[in-house]
Amino acid sequence: MLGTDFRLGSPVWLDLGSPDTTGAARFYGSVFGWTFTDLGPDAGGYGFFQVDGKTVAALGPLTEEGAVSAWMVHFQADDIHATVSAVRAGGGKIRMEPMDVMGEGWLAQATDPQGAEFALWQPGKTAGLGKVSDEGSLVWAELHVPDPAAALTFYNGVFGWRSQDMETPGMTYRVLSLKDGDQQQTSFGGVAPMGDGAGGGVEKPRWVPYFNVADVDATVSAAGGNGGSVLMPAADVPDVGRIAWVADPSGAVFALLKPNPMA
Repeated sequence: MLGTDFRLGSPVWLDLGSPDTTGAARFYGSVFGWTFTDLGPDAGGYGFFQVDGKTVAALGPLTEEGAVSAWMVHFQADDIHATVSAVRAGGGKIRMEPMDVMGEGWLAQATDPQGAEFALWQPGKTAGLGKVSDEGSLVWAELHVPDPAAALTFYNGVFGWRSQDMETPGMTYRVLSLKDGDQQQTSFGGVAPMGDGAGGGVEKPRWVPYFNVADVDATVSAAGGNGGSVLMPAADVPDVGRIAWVADPSGAVFALLKPNPMA
């Protein structure tokens, strides 16, 4: 599972672009118990979701033309310019060139060759999220694309990620790990073929964040009761835990996971 000892390729930051930041802050506060701190006019409406005073995600208005509400997973880049070059060399696109975010770090926005959007973060004063894997925080990042094998080749070229096949009913799931260290201990996410699992209609290539929750069913009910929609009802996954897929009132997709004690 994820930790805050961030390294090259680690999911290091997570934010939500929303057309209704006030409504989004209210929704996620009701569903997860998060508090929202607006960073003020200089930050353009951007702010932090926190649990026990530690940042678990961030929220801001949509800034890209034609953008729709979505969660964006950021991966650590030790040298963001070199990583941007690797994205391009692998057939990906850079939607936003690297920029210095007021000394907090360097940010770039990218799209992989199959259309899944992600971001790059080179830490400065802000290393990354303050809490992961605990209840109410990011615990897993999952990529859904038409061609998982091609995705593995691309991301290996960018971050050096490793993968391990896990056979599940009807598909092969690829578990992702960081470039260095014990492969199981550095696992942080997975790749699934698009269309398998949840998506709510026609699925598109995307990264989906999973949040650790104590009670998946109760959280699904809270999401539905606050204007969200259920894309995949709560279900048990052998050797993993209980999961569900949900969309917030603006359509941003995320997933819930209560991990098995030994998972």
